[in-house]
Amino acid sequence: MDTASCSHFNSLDIRVGVILKADLFPEAIKPAYVLTIDFGKELGLLKSSAQLTELYKPNELIGTQILAVVNFPTKQIANFMSECLVLGVYSKEGVVLLSTERPCDIGDKLG
Repeated sequence: MDTASCSHFNSLDIRVGVILKADLFPEAIKPAYVLTIDFGKELGLLKSSAQLTELYKPNELIGTQILAVVNFPTKQIANFMSECLVLGVYSKEGVVLLSTERPCDIGDKLG
């Protein structure tokens, strides 16, 4: 296993966002959704592609608070530019979203 320093971890800007919209992403090679996520006043709305189709239906995602890295450069996925990286865990059943255990303010930073 590779090791990372605390400074590497601290350079990640991981924020709480709430999913406002989830649409199928038919152009993606692997089944995915395009998510529109609200990160509050400072960051506003960001979009991300997420391979969540095995465990979540689009309407189940709306209103879910998630954690995402918001300071990676944009990444092109098919014809779409992903603006943040939604965090999840690869389980046997599919990707499980990392979410908050209790409601948090939108835009709160992982600390």
